[in-house]
Amino acid sequence: MGIQNILIILSIVACLMSTSMATPGIATYYTTYIPSACYNYTQEGVMIAAAGDAIWNNGAACGKFVTVKCTGPRNLAPPPCTNENVTVKIIDHCPGCPFTLDLSKEAFTKIANPMGGIINIDYYL
Repeated sequence: MGIQNILIILSIVACLMSTSMATPGIATYYTTYIPSACYNYTQEGVMIAAAGDAIWNNGAACGKFVTVKCTGPRNLAPPPCTNENVTVKIIDHCPGCPFTLDLSKEAFTKIANPMGGIINIDYYL
């Protein structure tokens, strides 16, 4: 078996593993990024998120990257999803929030129309 065939097989296995490891959740967006629980007043860019309690893990989520995909609306809004993924850095905590991730508006806009407000997601840690 040639190296190209091995690489193709490894790619297929990686895709299947990442699909099976998706965790469903809920996301919305926010627009004030500092201060944050992880980085205080240091700006960390705009592809960022605040973690709900399900991900926060007493601050262990700080600095972790999460890939997020919109899977559908949570309300009667028109279908919001763009069929794109976005990778965000966890920089903040949203204690007691009723959703999994609070994405920056820029990150949310990459995967969904902001008019959707709240969306269903799959995320990969």
